Amino acid sequence: MKSYETEARERWGNTDAYREHEQKTKNYTKEKWTEANGGLMAIFAEFAALKNSGVAADSAEAKALVVKLQAHITENYYTCTYEILAGLGKMYVADERFKKNIDKYGKGTAEFAAEAIAVYCRKV
Repeated sequence: MKSYETEARERWGNTDAYREHEQKTKNYTKEKWTEANGGLMAIFAEFAALKNSGVAADSAEAKALVVKLQAHITENYYTCTYEILAGLGKMYVADERFKKNIDKYGKGTAEFAAEAIAVYCRKV
C-alpha cells in the first residue's frame, strides 16, 4: 500500500484533487477506509452485473451507475470532475493493476465500466 501512496504522490501530488484527498481522508479510521473502498468495489460489482445481464454501456442503467461512481468518489475521496472521471475510466483499463482488481468481478468488467464512463463523459 505504501508504494501506491508514493506513486500517487509522485503522479498527482501537485494537483488540487490530491490535496483535497489528503485533507478529506486525513482522519479516516481503518473502518472508514474499509467502508469507502468497499463501497467503490461494490459499484464495480454492479458494473459486472450489468455487463453480464447484456445491458449496453450506453444504456440508462450504465449511466446511472457512472453517476453513482462519480458521487461515491466525490463523497469519499475528492471532487470527481468529468475530466477526472474520464481519466479514471481510461486508467481502469490501461493500468493492469486496476484492470485486474476490477475484473475480479468478471472478465471485461473494467472495459465495460471504462466504456460506460467514456460514453457518459462525452454526453455531458
